[in-house]
Amino acid sequence: MIADVKKSTGHKMQKSLEALKIDLGKVRTGRAHTGILDHVMVDYYGSPVPISQVANITLTDSRTIGVTPWEKKMVGAVEKAIRDSDLGLNPSSQGDLIRVPMPPLTEERRKELIKVVKHEAEDAKVAVRNIRRDANATLKDMVKDKAISEDEERRAVDEIQKLTDHYIAEIDKTLQAKEVDLMAV
Repeated sequence: MIADVKKSTGHKMQKSLEALKIDLGKVRTGRAHTGILDHVMVDYYGSPVPISQVANITLTDSRTIGVTPWEKKMVGAVEKAIRDSDLGLNPSSQGDLIRVPMPPLTEERRKELIKVVKHEAEDAKVAVRNIRRDANATLKDMVKDKAISEDEERRAVDEIQKLTDHYIAEIDKTLQAKEVDLMAV
């Protein structure tokens, strides 16, 4: 029973780390890529949906992303969603096509992107800590149900804390690598 809790906790923490790596992959370092807009949400008739579900996203050249909404009346909403995102992009529409030019990475822009990256890493750490809390609550319930002893629970809590420390260290390493990548000119 305890082994199952530890295994599932480790698996969930690994998923959080993988999600962070995917999110950090979206933060650009130089060239434009369509993955940057993956987490931008558009207000589609009152409900937020990912931009990829209301528009076609392409690269028009190495420094510009082209976004073509499938419905003409969505052009304004898509443009507003991109502008309001924390990516610092300034889209301009030309008929049905929304051009999203990638500004060159200035020192100031790099620092802004590092703030975004740190925020993503902090969210991942919070997710890992929440997983730890849930696992500890499960162990406490097992003690209440007399499925395990208090000593077993204490040992399991220590092991889950070691797992948590390991994954937080991994998140910090991943963050450090991305910061170095962003600051490289």
